[in-house]
Amino acid sequence: MDARVKPGHDDRNGRRMSHFIVPLPDPAACDAERVGPKAANLARLGHAGLPTPGGFCIAADAYHRQIGHLGIADAVRAYADADQTTQRRLSVEIRLALYQGELAPDLRADILAAWSQQQKPAAVRSSALVEDRADSSFAGQFESFLGLAEENEFFTALRACWAALWTTNARRQMAEHDLDPSATAMAVLVQPLIAAHASGGGLSETAEGHMLISATWGLGSTIAQGEVVPDRIVLSRQGFVRSNDAGRKNHRESCVHGAAGGTAAQAVPENLARAPCLTGGQATALGRLMRKAETVLGMPVEIEWALDDGGFKLLQARPLRVRAAEVPDEIWLNHPGLNGHPAGIGWGSGRAVVVNCECELSRVAPGDILVTRVAGPALSHILPRVGGVVAELGGSTSHLASLARERGIPAVLGVLDATQHIPDGAQVAVDGVAGIVRWRT
Repeated sequence: MDARVKPGHDDRNGRRMSHFIVPLPDPAACDAERVGPKAANLARLGHAGLPTPGGFCIAADAYHRQIGHLGIADAVRAYADADQTTQRRLSVEIRLALYQGELAPDLRADILAAWSQQQKPAAVRSSALVEDRADSSFAGQFESFLGLAEENEFFTALRACWAALWTTNARRQMAEHDLDPSATAMAVLVQPLIAAHASGGGLSETAEGHMLISATWGLGSTIAQGEVVPDRIVLSRQGFVRSNDAGRKNHRESCVHGAAGGTAAQAVPENLARAPCLTGGQATALGRLMRKAETVLGMPVEIEWALDDGGFKLLQARPLRVRAAEVPDEIWLNHPGLNGHPAGIGWGSGRAVVVNCECELSRVAPGDILVTRVAGPALSHILPRVGGVVAELGGSTSHLASLARERGIPAVLGVLDATQHIPDGAQVAVDGVAGIVRWRT
């Protein structure tokens, strides 16, 4: 057995307690070095009395135990000092082993015992030790699975979360922060899936000194992946609603009820697609929860939330870096502009490159402004070289927006027909605070 793993022990009632499994109500769940910042932040919110789904975490010790059981510890240790070609080979070898290998018997028994008591359908999310920190959110770079009910699909999701630490995108992102996967570990968060009427994200502070809520119908995955234009609700720091602009929410991801559980995409009725998801009173209540989360974590926060029959639940809270707005060159004010959701930082300008397919991303040169339709986290690998991002879908709390803020890249998402209005090759200015993009040919 791995030396870092402590054997199970009995509690006062004679029940076997596992070192691999940490229920979120347990004080140990606040230890970010054991369960990852994502799970630890959520546990801290729950312990402070804020509404969360609960659940349990499969600690980083389980990842280390599985690495030892699979006999790939030497490959993991060799990664840091290997050349680039060898690192690619090792990462594939490790990832395949984590995907395909049988779980260590003691590990499987403990995890299965926790899973058997878990309310289903469930959500299974990565909680890497490197993510959701003040300087590295890794938003959308690992794995999340929604609507799991069967044992086999649960263990498949668990293996995928472990293996996600070794994907090309994750390794590239870690390298930008002088990190590597061999020096960290992956914990996994398991929670009941909220049967949400509406979901979204929120920023407890913006560059303009307000609070911001994004909302859509159903589950929040459509916002995170940049698949819809969510409602945009601006509140004062005191919690008063300043505006509630309905988005374009043509489809939603919803829970599928029944023994099998799961989720399914559904069309949104036309009368709801452009109707606000939250009332003013609900937005104010959520604003208060954001401020309380800010107090618990001691800093501005970005949250994910869901609203079901029982009220609001906070699904995630990560540190939010807020930067002062920059003043654009006034000459741009005389040029045509389009409005959208401010989703980055500051202001920037450059050559517009209109991309309608991933195969065209090679045309984007350093400093260019990427103009595209879908603003999903899959575009994260191009962020280091762009001067700004404009997209027709997405909102201020999508995963790509989080990554843009982290890198200081101006972005405006949810810009209607941007790829049709902005000429390819035009000079473009992106105001990531006001949410305006202007161009001149």
